[in-house]
Amino acid sequence: MTHEDDKTLADALIEARDAGRACALATIVATKGSTPRKVGARMLVDPQVGLVGTVGGGCGEAEVIEAAQRVLVSGEAVRVRVDLTEDFTTWSPAVCGGVMDVFVERVSGSSG
Repeated sequence: MTHEDDKTLADALIEARDAGRACALATIVATKGSTPRKVGARMLVDPQVGLVGTVGGGCGEAEVIEAAQRVLVSGEAVRVRVDLTEDFTTWSPAVCGGVMDVFVERVSGSSG
């Protein structure tokens, strides 16, 4: 993530907190092989605003978004394994060939 990415994400977190909205924060904590983003990349899932940042896009990111929605309901953090290795049933050239672990946690919407 760049400094600008970090600032944008921090601003979105502050805005959500100040508005009293709970969000889910997804952070890539481990990668193996070729992945679209590396360790430390983050994405905020704000139910009212949408996504801020990215953990890679496509089907892998969709898995993380689904997990974030569950975390928002349960309040319990999860670790999601996103497998981007080639599936022999697909002809898609978009498969990266790696695996990444993404930690998804609920971020409180209150400032106190």
